[in-house]
Amino acid sequence: MNNIVTMKWLLARLYEPDLVIVDCRFALGKPESGRAAYEESHIPRAVYLDLEKDLSSPITQHGGRHPLPALDQLAQRLGQSGIQESSRVVIYDDQGGAMASRLWWLLKYIGHEQAYVMDEGFTAWKDASYPLTDEQPIVIPVPYEIKLKPDKLVLVDEVREASVQGTQTIIDSREPRRYAGVEEPLDTKAGHIPGAVNYFWKGVMDTSGHWKDAGALREHFTNIPQDAEIIVYCGSGVTACPNVLALEEAGYGNVKLYAGSWSDWISYEENPVATGEE
Repeated sequence: MNNIVTMKWLLARLYEPDLVIVDCRFALGKPESGRAAYEESHIPRAVYLDLEKDLSSPITQHGGRHPLPALDQLAQRLGQSGIQESSRVVIYDDQGGAMASRLWWLLKYIGHEQAYVMDEGFTAWKDASYPLTDEQPIVIPVPYEIKLKPDKLVLVDEVREASVQGTQTIIDSREPRRYAGVEEPLDTKAGHIPGAVNYFWKGVMDTSGHWKDAGALREHFTNIPQDAEIIVYCGSGVTACPNVLALEEAGYGNVKLYAGSWSDWISYEENPVATGEE
């Protein structure tokens, strides 16, 4: 596994100086709960980064429900957290890897080489009786220099073109009922981008909550050719990130995130909406 580390791996390296551990716990609809959970108990040395305050920018007319953060602010926030370009960053959450994968993707997007998501998550760490603390680490701020990888991101125009031309594989990462337009609890329109296929993001985990290994992930995505150009989206650009990570684990080399996702797509009145199964 290139992007996933086990709890035991982290436990064995907990105090290595180039390692930065990031707690990304966050509950949609309860924006303060992640920070509160962190302050109560976390993995020793972990810093906290908040999905909405640190890993997103404020909502505007377009860009979706979790627009990408401004790059200068992201660099500043990473530096304040003690993360520099050479750091090995291990990220965890308690949301099946969705929030952790968002930070993992952001780090890859800005050219950070050593970024990893911890398998399972905080509750599993706690249940294993691994060390916990409520003490917040003393962090010495460092500069962070971004080396942007723009080919990891697509904007709405490229998605429109892919939807019409069918030249790229578009993956919708939401639950099947939302994809089909049967229900839509969060956004103002129900359905999916025409031409998109549905791979619910939780399908990259096994029944016990572990990430599937590379072989199982290749099997999971077996209908998609390895050389396909792939665009991945979800509702707001967060739960698409586990699919991006899983596709990379499975050996796909051309995977891009449509960060604005469905909530950005429907902010343009002229964009078509499909319902039902493709």
